[in-house]
Order: sequence, then structure tokens, then C-alpha cells
Amino acid sequence: MIIPIEIDTNPYEIIVLPHLLDEIDQYINFSNRTMIITDNHIPTIYIEKIRSKIKNASIYTITAGEESKSLAVYEAIMDRLLKSNFTRKDMIIALGGGVVGDLAGFVAATYKRGCRFINIPTSTLAMVDSSLGGKVAINMNGVKNAIGTFYQPEKVLIDLSTLSSLPKRHFNNGLIEAIKAGLLGDKTLFELFVTDQYHLRLEEVIIKAIYVKKKIIEQDLYDQNIRQVLNLGHTLGHAIESYYKGEILHGEAVALGLNYVLSSELLEKLDKILKNMGVVLDYPFHYKEILPYILNDKKIDNDEIVLVKVDQIEKPYLISLNQEELLNIIQGE
Repeated sequence: MIIPIEIDTNPYEIIVLPHLLDEIDQYINFSNRTMIITDNHIPTIYIEKIRSKIKNASIYTITAGEESKSLAVYEAIMDRLLKSNFTRKDMIIALGGGVVGDLAGFVAATYKRGCRFINIPTSTLAMVDSSLGGKVAINMNGVKNAIGTFYQPEKVLIDLSTLSSLPKRHFNNGLIEAIKAGLLGDKTLFELFVTDQYHLRLEEVIIKAIYVKKKIIEQDLYDQNIRQVLNLGHTLGHAIESYYKGEILHGEAVALGLNYVLSSELLEKLDKILKNMGVVLDYPFHYKEILPYILNDKKIDNDEIVLVKVDQIEKPYLISLNQEELLNIIQGE
């Protein structure tokens, strides 16, 4: 399936197919040099399927995990590109999950003010969320995505067969973002999780989640108004994720954040879904411990903390709070 992302600047396509890597040269022009940025958890066979189609390719492998979204790793990749005399016409390919996509996208956006960028997400999280929308970033001083920009890929290529290599925890991690998408904009998507059909209709889940985000980013590419609803569960989720420094996965942190922004009816359904999926969320925190991370969040404006709430599916809304009001929500007051 081809899903067009129809934006004024640099429109592109998301192509979703099983075994797409086997015929990747049908979708990418490999006439220029290419650097594949990947991580040490990505099966070698995926890398080789791409490299076998390229005459002039180099591989840069990072250590899997948020710690690699750092200035040090970014600088090392830039150094390699400069020493190899990479040009703006050459291409960066991200092959991996959200960390690889964010880092590689930021490299592509900033190397000589921008070079070609292809995103090949291999995790559920990257497929349904981080690979589309153009947000690219690295972390700094423990703050997630502290340095970043918007940079659109030429294409997003989704090979559904790559999900077979994901550990269950990481597989479910990304599906929590699909649940979030259902809450925001697709009752039928959310119902696939309520009825425990999501694993039998995985391609449908991924495509439906993409369409929810597509609709939103096409209206607000640079996160000025409606796109803020995509932060459902993220204000607290990002803070918890940063506080635990790699112990908790992104989707798991978002699930914790959802606990404070859904109606009691939806929260009951979410709890049942997560239990059926086997998602364990035993990550206690104190408000004072996560507050510094909340205040460093990009969504904070003039000390106002913006939360996205959902009382009814497909009807998200924003509320602005001060620190005391947020504390009351966390404490259930």
C-alpha cells in the first residue's frame, strides 16, 4: 500500500509491504553514495539486503538505546561523513527503530544544511509513529529530544516482515502508540485492541495508525496547533522516560502518562488491554522527581503545562495547567 503524505513542502510517500527489503531497489535510486545508519540489534540480513543493491555503501552501527541519541554519537557520524567527502546529493538511510530514525534524520537535516534521507523503520513504534511527521532530534543532559528540527524524508519504507525479529516487549511498546492513535482519531482502531484482534490484523492496525497521524500532520506540520494532540500521554510520559534513563520504553512511559488524561471509562478499557498484552508498568515515581523533566519539555510555554485529554474517543482537547494544578491531577485530586 502507498500512503501519500500531502504537505506543501516536500510531500512524500509511505510504502507498506511485506518483504519490501527484497525489492528495495524498485523504490530507491541508489546512484549516489549511501550511508546506512543502524543499530547493533538489527539483524544482519536486513542490512545485507540493502547493501547488496548499492554499489557504494557504508554502514554506521550505533549501540541500541536512547543513549545513542547523543551529541557524541552525532559528532562521530558527522566526522565520518566529512572524511568520506559526502555531498548533499548523497543519501542517509535510517534502518532501525525510533532512536535510529531520530538520530539519522537529524544527521541528514544538518549535514551541509541537508542531504537525502530515507527512513526504513523496523519496529512497531517507528512504523506507527516516529518515522512520519518529520520530527528529528537528539537528547542532551538527560532531556529527551532537547536538540532537533523538522526534516521530511524522501520516502518511508515499511517492511512488515521485519517485525518478526522484535522481542515481545518492544513489539508491544510500539503498539501502545497505535492505541493512542485510536483514542485520538479512530474508534475502529481502538476497538481492535479492546476485542483483542490487533495481533491477527497487524497490517490493518499499522495502516490505521498511520492514517490518524497523517491526517493531523497534514493540517499542522510544525506543531503549532492541532498537532499538539499527538502528545496525548507524552507530557508525563516523556518525563517518566527521562527519569528512568532507559529502564522504561517509550510506549510504556506513554501508557503511564495516559493514566492521568483519560476518562475513567477509557482508562478501565486501557487497563484491560494492557493486561491482555502482558504489559507490566511497575515504575513508581514522585512528582518532585519528574517535575524538572516536565519543565524542560518543549511543550511548556510561560510556565504553562499543556496536557492533552480524551474523555470520548476521537475527541481530544487541550488544557493548560500550572505546577500546582498538575500536582493535583497526579495525586488524583
